[in-house]
Amino acid sequence: MTDKGKVWLVTGASSGFGRALAEAAVAAGDTVIGTARRPEALADLVDAHPDLVEAVALDVTDGEQVDAVAADVLARYGRVDVLVNSAGRTQVGAFEETTDQELRDLFELHVFGPARLTRALLPQMRERGDGAIVNISSYGGQLSFAGFSAYSSTKAALEQLSEALADEVAPFGVKVLIVEPGAFRTNLFGKGAAHFSAEHPAYEEKVGTTRRLVRDGAGTQPGDPAKAARAIRLALEAGHTPLRLALGGDAVDALAAHLDAVRAELASWEEVSRGTDLDTP
Repeated sequence: MTDKGKVWLVTGASSGFGRALAEAAVAAGDTVIGTARRPEALADLVDAHPDLVEAVALDVTDGEQVDAVAADVLARYGRVDVLVNSAGRTQVGAFEETTDQELRDLFELHVFGPARLTRALLPQMRERGDGAIVNISSYGGQLSFAGFSAYSSTKAALEQLSEALADEVAPFGVKVLIVEPGAFRTNLFGKGAAHFSAEHPAYEEKVGTTRRLVRDGAGTQPGDPAKAARAIRLALEAGHTPLRLALGGDAVDALAAHLDAVRAELASWEEVSRGTDLDTP
């Protein structure tokens, strides 16, 4: 059991939002168990704060390893106050270009892995009547466009799991926060960081733009991960933590436009939709 503030377990802590949140937690005097497939990538943070940071090897797609890490952390620390499911990657390809294996692999990483880790840690949060689960989604969890069918489908699944979970655990004092970032200066874009399905020439016009955006967009994203981490902490510490937190002006604009379009379409077809109810006397 630690007395050094809150205990955070952060997946994908070697870079991106996971790294930014780990750094913010340490700066606040909290304890961080940062997991990554290559824990040595966290060596600098461990060396700088050996009493607050531990790096642990974890591939969230390995279910047995997920269970073992969760059990070990609970045995040694006694609790996890904040779980951050941040491990992830980009996947670009038209729906027809995306293979079954590519889709399954992405669901393992973005949905089944976080779900298993959450189930492993949830009982102690529920029994203590306290805790928070932060699931890093994307504004693509609510909308999608050419080239992102696989990526957005996994984030949408994660969001719906999270929304139901939030309703279920609220009576126990456990918070669930869905984070919906736009484009941030993380390693999700660029060579070696994103996965691209094999290209089909039929989709060059529609998907080519998305593919080039991801391939060439590294270092041009407008979002600041450190500011994102501060916003997430602010949401968690608020008297009423939101279910969803959009991050970045691009995310806010895209989501607002999407919601307007959904409402307009619903209104346009409302008479037809309501007309499918059973006739009543």
